[in-house]
Parts: sequence; C-alpha cells; structure tokens
Amino acid sequence: MGKLHVLVVDDEPGIRSGISRILCNFRVGYPFLDEDFEFETIEVETGEKALEIIRQGGVDIALLDNKLPGMNGIEVLEQMNKSGVDIPVMMITSYASLDLAVKATDFGAYNFVPKPFTPQELKSAMENITKHLFLKRMTHKVHEDSRRTRSQFLSVLSHELKSPINAIEGYLKIMQEKQAGESIEDYRVMIERSIERIKGMRLLIRDLLDLTRFEATRHDRQLEKIDLYEYGRNSLDQVELLAKKKEVHLEFEAQPNNYLDAVPNEISIIFNNLLSNAVKYNRQGGKVYFRIEDLGAEYRIMVSDTGIGMNEEEIGRLFQEFVRIKNTKTREISGSGLGLSITKKFAELYDGRIEVQSQPDEGTTFNIFLKKQTSGT
Repeated sequence: MGKLHVLVVDDEPGIRSGISRILCNFRVGYPFLDEDFEFETIEVETGEKALEIIRQGGVDIALLDNKLPGMNGIEVLEQMNKSGVDIPVMMITSYASLDLAVKATDFGAYNFVPKPFTPQELKSAMENITKHLFLKRMTHKVHEDSRRTRSQFLSVLSHELKSPINAIEGYLKIMQEKQAGESIEDYRVMIERSIERIKGMRLLIRDLLDLTRFEATRHDRQLEKIDLYEYGRNSLDQVELLAKKKEVHLEFEAQPNNYLDAVPNEISIIFNNLLSNAVKYNRQGGKVYFRIEDLGAEYRIMVSDTGIGMNEEEIGRLFQEFVRIKNTKTREISGSGLGLSITKKFAELYDGRIEVQSQPDEGTTFNIFLKKQTSGT
C-alpha cells in the first residue's frame, strides 16, 4: 500500500526522535494485503507548525502532544475540524490527563497513548490507527473498485469489529489502574462514552448485515403480499423505548389493508431506519409524524420530525455510504453512516424515490414513494 507520512508534534526533542527511531524500521501488514505499510516521520515542535504542514497536505497520520508552546494539542484539533481536515490523530498524553482524553475524543482524536510509553505500546497503537486509516480509504473506493476490493474492505472491517476500539481500551486501562479514584462515580463519564461506542459498533454490524443482504438477494427476491399498516405498527413498537427516553411523541396515520407485493424484511428495514433516525436526531420532547398514504399507483411513506434538521449541503451527502453528518449537534449520536444509503437501495427495488425537505433547527421530512407494480429489478 506504500508509505505513510506521520507527523510527530512534540516540544521534547527526545520524544520526537524516539518515535522516529521506533517507526523507521517498523512495518504493518495484514494477511490479505500483498504489501506492508511503512512509515516516514515529519517532526515539528509547535502546534502552529503542525497546522501549516497539515494544510499543505501529504500527512496521513498525526501524533499530537497536548502540552505545546503556544497553541496546545486540543486547539490544533479544533482548528483541524474547522478547516475540514480529516486525518487520524493520536494524542500523546500523560497518565493524569483524564480530562484531556475525554476532550481529545470529543474533538475527533482516534485514540491516545500515555507517556511514558514503550516501543511496543507505540507500535500496537500505530497498528490500530493504520488499520483505521485503511478502512477509511477503502470506503471511498468501495463504489468504484472491483468485487475483490469490496471483499477486502469487509474482511478488514470484520477484523476491526472483533476488537474493542482504542478509546474504550484506553478508558479501561485508566479504570484498571484506578487513576481517577476509588469510586465508580469517578469513572462515570468514561463508562458512558464507552457504552456509546459499543452501541455504535452494534449499529454498524446491523447495517453491514443489511447491506450484505441487499447485495446477496436483490436478484433473487421472494415477494409476498404484505400490509404496510401492520409493518408500520411493528416498526413503531421497535422505536418506542428510544422515543420514551427522549420524550418524543409518536403519531401514526394509516389505514389497514394497504397491500404491497414486497419482501417483508426490506420494508421493515426502510421503516426502521427512517423512524429510528427521526427519534435519534429529534429534540427532547419533540414529535415524529409517520404516515402511510395510498396514492393509487403508488404508496407514500412520510416520516417527519421536529429535530435538528440539515442544510442543503448536508442533504446532498445524505445517501452516500459511510457518510454521517458531523457537527456539534450530532457528536453524541451513534450511527454507522449506512442506514439511509441502505434505505435508498431498497426503495429503488420498488421503482421508488426519496424526497427530503429539511431546515436547520426546524426538522426533517422524508417522503418515500413505492410503486405498487414494479419492474422487478
């Protein structure tokens, strides 16, 4: 896969040179790749210099200390976010920097490695962040490359899902060594954040199964006559608990006996994805309107919420695979970036189309139109 350029940002010359020595002869490889990754380091001592180099391009991974002269590491992360720079960042922290670990994760750092670290600890962290980088790059190629590339991507992703993510591992180590105190309350924030990341992994697994099911069965589908009303009620039942937690009121408007020749699981996926998003991205105490309407030649499925909404640019990226709308309002919301792209794929099997209307801070409405008689594609 070639050489990866690693930016090492630390005001201690010994730390910078030590990292460079460890990485100069280090290689990362996987059984399914023909070529290993190797590393070339770029050393700088300030956050300002780091941003200048990052903005010039050519940096694949950043190892970033927080205690820097002038701009600190967290401020560098903030500037990267504002500039739309998307490279994996590993924070170099001290064992006592619990607040830093939380802030770094919030601002997009992939993981953190504590000082002092051993060569093996650094190598292990680099293996994980390299794997993460590889996964991100494969998502951009998944539509264009061959079936072999897609299979390779899923193999790496499956490997990734078998291990806890690095942020969780970091929190567990802190808890294991009781660095924050003896009381469980001292670790409440870390526990909550770990649980959220586990939820995200579970959602990713579910969505990947839906995606592979689409790829495997779209040419061999067994249609049944189903009542959209009944499937709508079942989907509402599945999101009811989440809605209660957010005090979101659900309203359902539909008539029984709205029949469609369909694959039952496909309709469930469409309904579940739309409704779960409408609840997740809603405001506390908001509303979700769910309507199924017979228009004669087609059905209209409407899901409308009173949530955070989107701008035009965000709507334009909504149905791309592995794309999540990232901003301060969505930071704490779990998701895989696959749900709506999967919804669109299944809707198109019914010669369907999706229309989206949304305004920031006002809410979003999805209208899906499904033909009663389809071409069978």
